[in-house]
Amino acid sequence: MKNKFKVINRTGSQKDAFFTDMGKRIVIATSAFLLYNIVSYIVDPLSYFWQNYFQHGWDYLLMDCVISFLFCFAVSEASIVIGRKLNNYVSWKDNPLKRLLIESGITLVAVLLLLYLQILFFIAFFDDPNIKESQPTIQDTVESIRWFVVSLIISFAIMAINTGDYLITSWKNAALNAVEQNQLAVEAELQSLKLQLDPHFVFNNLSVLSELILTDQQLGHEYAENFTKLYRYLLVHSKKNLVQLEEEIKFLNSYIFLLEQRIGEGVKFETDIDKTYNQLCIPPMTLQMLVENALKHNKTLRKDPLIIRIYSNDQECIVVENSRRPIETVTLSSGIGISNIVRRYKLLNATPPHIKSDDQTFSVTVPLLKQTV
Repeated sequence: MKNKFKVINRTGSQKDAFFTDMGKRIVIATSAFLLYNIVSYIVDPLSYFWQNYFQHGWDYLLMDCVISFLFCFAVSEASIVIGRKLNNYVSWKDNPLKRLLIESGITLVAVLLLLYLQILFFIAFFDDPNIKESQPTIQDTVESIRWFVVSLIISFAIMAINTGDYLITSWKNAALNAVEQNQLAVEAELQSLKLQLDPHFVFNNLSVLSELILTDQQLGHEYAENFTKLYRYLLVHSKKNLVQLEEEIKFLNSYIFLLEQRIGEGVKFETDIDKTYNQLCIPPMTLQMLVENALKHNKTLRKDPLIIRIYSNDQECIVVENSRRPIETVTLSSGIGISNIVRRYKLLNATPPHIKSDDQTFSVTVPLLKQTV
């Protein structure tokens, strides 16, 4: 699957749709069977078919009901399948008239084909030589037209129900999507605020800055610049769904610079990102969250430093990989981190991040997305 970001609100997924439950589909087929017979009787109760219907034996009536039910089931299933397949190619929301014409035309052909098969079944099962050898009369033609019209009415009724079900489900999923998207945006903003307002983060950086100003003014100036860049990025991009990788890397470099000055030789960063990916996109603060996650769960010792590698691969992905130096006391997680990243990718309908862990390393692979920002 190409990692091309498309704004679609999960309406293609009909997981909660009415017609995914086979029991309910059988109810629809049964209702279609009843309507099929009721409507055809109401249309012409004095027809030859109905006048002589109950003159036949029970074996004939039973076989007629079975074949008619199978026909109605086939019509209802055909209507559902046609509607579902067309959902992937011609949306009701994008071009309703075109969708109506295409679905109506295909449904018309399907009903004709199924009606023809039903007639063949009748001839084959009842094996009446008079029927096989006789020429169709005007009455037979009228009967066939009546059954065709009734079948078409039933089919279009099912199509209307299926369309209503699809639109309602799409609307419901879109509403849920909007709520979850808003929740994730709030969480990302909270992550941004956490970095801005976390007293330890601010105090540690100001302490390092004050020491550098006294010992190395040039390095202190560089530290202050990166500190400013980090906060500027948080203020500008924290509410966006996507940012270009180039911007995210600049932010990450500022964050890494601050960490290296604070932690010193306890952590080593190795970065190797293909610059041809710079115009691709990524949810903001994704890489920073992954680096923070690595620092939160591992020791940073000078004699055994934590190694964090950030690199690109041939599949248009960024990999954040760290050596494992687990700390004894696990820090209580706020829940804003990897889970937030995974959920954001899910809402963007993109390939989700891949998490891999073993005794030596822990890595998260995040796809880059194609989108004009």
